[in-house]
Amino acid sequence: MPTMVQRINTTKSVSFEDTSIAFSSQSNGKLLKTYWLFALMNQGWLVNLGTFFIKLAFKLQLPVKKLIKSTIFEQFCGGETIQDCEKTIQKLHDGHVGTILDYSVEGEGNEASFDETTLEILRTIERASESDAIPFSVFKVTGIGSTYLLEKVQAGDPLTDAELDSYERVHQRVDLLCKRASELNIRIFIDAEETWIQDTIDKLAYEMMDRYNHQQCIVYNTYQLYRSDSFENLRKSTETARSKGYFLGAKLVRGAYIEKERIQAHEGEYLDPIHHTKEETDRDFNEAVEFCLVNRDTVSICLGTHNEYSCHNCISRMQELGIAPDDRHIWFAQLLGMSDNISYNLADAGYNVAKYVPYGPVEAVMPYLFRRAAENKSIAGQSSREYLLVKNELQRRKSCQNK
Repeated sequence: MPTMVQRINTTKSVSFEDTSIAFSSQSNGKLLKTYWLFALMNQGWLVNLGTFFIKLAFKLQLPVKKLIKSTIFEQFCGGETIQDCEKTIQKLHDGHVGTILDYSVEGEGNEASFDETTLEILRTIERASESDAIPFSVFKVTGIGSTYLLEKVQAGDPLTDAELDSYERVHQRVDLLCKRASELNIRIFIDAEETWIQDTIDKLAYEMMDRYNHQQCIVYNTYQLYRSDSFENLRKSTETARSKGYFLGAKLVRGAYIEKERIQAHEGEYLDPIHHTKEETDRDFNEAVEFCLVNRDTVSICLGTHNEYSCHNCISRMQELGIAPDDRHIWFAQLLGMSDNISYNLADAGYNVAKYVPYGPVEAVMPYLFRRAAENKSIAGQSSREYLLVKNELQRRKSCQNK
């Protein structure tokens, strides 16, 4: 059997330019459809116009569901139900990429909807336990509890008896999900949200880690590194985990609420919690990866990123530190329909990779899809990058056919 050093020296190099691997699972027809979708999303004005008319069409109950389902929904979602996602799960698994079933229906703000969302997330945990093709489950606390209530708890405002009961139910739902994940040996992400409720979410996450992460890493909290305090929070939570004898699960992301955060900080007249520049965010993200790698006796991480440099930087440091590509403490994750050049090339080289696979009724997941469209528009060059990669692969296939 080769030694660790020998394995590291023979680790397959990773190129995110290799479109033959990135799109190997896509037919010419599917790839051409993807090409035109990103070509359209590359036009900011068209994204804005399309978002407006889709919202209007749903409001007027116009028959647009079929069109949406066959275009943007098909690109970024696995289906309307877990069963609908089976084809996507298998397709990803064939490419050595795991699935993270993400029930992307946003809560209606009442206890009945919170209970139903909790039950659906439990179903994703149960489904994950049936196959190694689904290595993680995930949930948002705002999907199973009131945002207003979480905000009030964080602000330290007194709660009414009814609100105390409601918050206890939130606590019970979080515990139910993490307990079931622990029983079935399924890792579970608690997603990050806005700063005005994140402290409350953090407290719940660390309580669950102290309860279920003593034997292995089951519960993961999410750190948004565009926050100027996140890296220090990661350091402190690692120290706490080590002192209490549990494993820290850390999903590292750059952040998802920058516009909301800055508007809220301005209106609330408090210091903007977000880094002033992208360079500061990138620095903290990469330093957080380094910190987790050298502390992997306590920390397990998932890099939730579409940033090619950060992925390359991580695998380079893994090689330097003698960490095998398939080390169980280190995962990479991207969204379905985006950055296949990262996901499939990492997986092909033996790294642990999973895709977020959102699902839910078309009408209910439209807020998620609108965010994906806006994200592709707002991230510098994201749509252009996706578009050019698909274009290059189509040209490569055409060239191969002509030889």
